[in-house]
Amino acid sequence: QVQLVEFGGGLVQAGGSLGLSCVASGSNFSPNGVGWYRQAPGKQRELVAEITSSGSTNYADSVKGRFTISRDYAKSTMYLQMNSLKPEDTAVYYCKASLRVVVNVIIGAYRDYEVWGQGTLVTVSS
Repeated sequence: QVQLVEFGGGLVQAGGSLGLSCVASGSNFSPNGVGWYRQAPGKQRELVAEITSSGSTNYADSVKGRFTISRDYAKSTMYLQMNSLKPEDTAVYYCKASLRVVVNVIIGAYRDYEVWGQGTLVTVSS
């Protein structure tokens, strides 16, 4: 079972930068897609950025031009570089991987599932 662990959260001043990483346990990490989400106090979890199975990237409008998602599957790691941080970026950030496991190789049956990290807190002070 793949597990994800985030690193890199912390306190930063507005206008500063912070990089998050998310490391997957186990070998042969080949997700269909990966993404970063965040949840601010009193708000719902929202998508921040994702890399789809085709390799394309999508960003929330609020972070476009400031955040960059990337991944290195050889290192079983995904990244989120956050620049020009704002107080409204304060949240717990979660990484997610969409995975597929073959349940019957003869008939080609498979099961898609998602794995989430435990979250890392990012606090941006004004």
